[in-house]
Amino acid sequence: MNASERLPLLLREMRQAAGEARQMLGDRSFEEFERDLVLQRAIGMILLIVAEAASQVTAKAPEFVAEHPDIPWTAMRGMRNRMAHGYLSVNLRVVYEAALVEAPALAATLDGILNRSAQGE
Repeated sequence: MNASERLPLLLREMRQAAGEARQMLGDRSFEEFERDLVLQRAIGMILLIVAEAASQVTAKAPEFVAEHPDIPWTAMRGMRNRMAHGYLSVNLRVVYEAALVEAPALAATLDGILNRSAQGE
């Protein structure tokens, strides 16, 4: 599979995982999230999936990344590195905010890109 065929798959993977992060968090407060180790690990893994796919997009489709500076590519790669290499020292507030705010924003942006792509634009 070449890079142009792989890109839509990576974007859909990012979109799905971003939606799952927010859905899994539900209406839990930070305090509830902080007390729920299973939820922390689950959302952390989902965000790691998003960030790993973003890292692959940056490596395999730099022109796409340049066309979409509104997506926080560098921040996602940084989060991926932090979570993969220092998982037990990850700031839970950052993970919570990523699932609460950043994941839905990313999902909406990716929806727009995927919809335009599906319509042939």
